[in-house]
Amino acid sequence: MRHTATYRPRLGGRALSDAQAADLAVDCTSMVDGFATLGPRHLRARQARRRQEQALAGLIIDVRTTPEADSTGSALEAVAWHRDLDGNLLDPRTAAVELLNIIRPTVAIAWFATFAAHALHRWPQHRDLLRADTAGSYAEAFAHEVRRFYPFAPFVAGLTAQDLTWHGEHLPKDALVLLDLYGQNHDPALWEDPYRFDPRRFAGPEGPQDPLDNLIPQGGGDPARGHRCPGEDITVTALAVIATELARLDYDVPDQDLGIPLSRVPTLPRSGFELHLR
Repeated sequence: MRHTATYRPRLGGRALSDAQAADLAVDCTSMVDGFATLGPRHLRARQARRRQEQALAGLIIDVRTTPEADSTGSALEAVAWHRDLDGNLLDPRTAAVELLNIIRPTVAIAWFATFAAHALHRWPQHRDLLRADTAGSYAEAFAHEVRRFYPFAPFVAGLTAQDLTWHGEHLPKDALVLLDLYGQNHDPALWEDPYRFDPRRFAGPEGPQDPLDNLIPQGGGDPARGHRCPGEDITVTALAVIATELARLDYDVPDQDLGIPLSRVPTLPRSGFELHLR
């Protein structure tokens, strides 16, 4: 699919050149692909982050220097003009970091979108259910099941802020604690037949009674106080829309390696997911 010649990629109302947009996309992909890993992917991620922090800091300065007459109300604009508790504008690099913390997680949704395509290919009966879903409730349930079933991230980590005892286990201050996301999301004590892909487990009253503690693909607890992604609702909404659009497309899936290695973080089907529109 080609964009028309008149289309210009934009960030918060500001036009980007094709090269700037491509660099941002590639670097954000490298950042997501390099998290929770060591070696070359981690180094590429760090280099990509430095490049984009520098580039976005320049964009922040540009917004402040030449504000647009019509306010866009964008995240770019909000971050550029945000003031700290002392009433001062954020320095450009700090503002760039905050802006990147919005852009980068949005790119990460592409991993879940790939898993959604994988699920629709393996279990095509869900295509008709998504196409018939006028209220969006099944699409949301499908999005939750994609996030539960597929291994985007196996765990999250944190350090204990103080000495504590949890379920009889003593944890000293600054101990490294791992939350087993994949294990919890496939725990037979919490999920009936956990290795069956079944969005219906989220589509009615038989779903988890406390999703904050049971369904934790993006961390657990309350996002305001715990280690949970504050963008989870955005992810679910975007993924539900993407899955529905995929279900409506008419395409062929050529032969490819769709096995998903659990030894890679983050993981994807070995071939990605290639499809050919009819």
